[in-house]
Amino acid sequence: MTLNLIKLAVGVEDVDHLQEIQTRRLKAAALRLKETRLFHITRNKPRRLAELIDGGSMYWVVKGFVRARQCILGAEDGIEGETRSGCGLVLDPILVRTQMMPWKPFQGWRYLEGENVPIDARPDAPELELPAEMVAELRNLGLL
Repeated sequence: MTLNLIKLAVGVEDVDHLQEIQTRRLKAAALRLKETRLFHITRNKPRRLAELIDGGSMYWVVKGFVRARQCILGAEDGIEGETRSGCGLVLDPILVRTQMMPWKPFQGWRYLEGENVPIDARPDAPELELPAEMVAELRNLGLL
């Protein structure tokens, strides 16, 4: 079974905004360090890293819903972030939209596995901005 991570995208408005932020970070890193990989800096290195890089993804919670994921390609220790040094999770720069799934706030990242993993959205599916209660009810009715 594939192991994944889930993380809140704090201050992010939608998936397009997350993509813009990550694109800016990639460009800045390329100018500063000649680095072409996308890192997400975390204080602690995941203990189950081998499972994560074996097909796992980072799922992003944006405004209370899981909305996108990125493949985790690896990790490096001692990567300098904006405020501290830590473990840099190497992410695929391609964001894959997922079906919206409500998710309660939490701190840091969490492991995500099994039946809790949202499925990928169809490429032609529009991103909807619906209240959490409505999404839950539509899902219960089998309409989402």
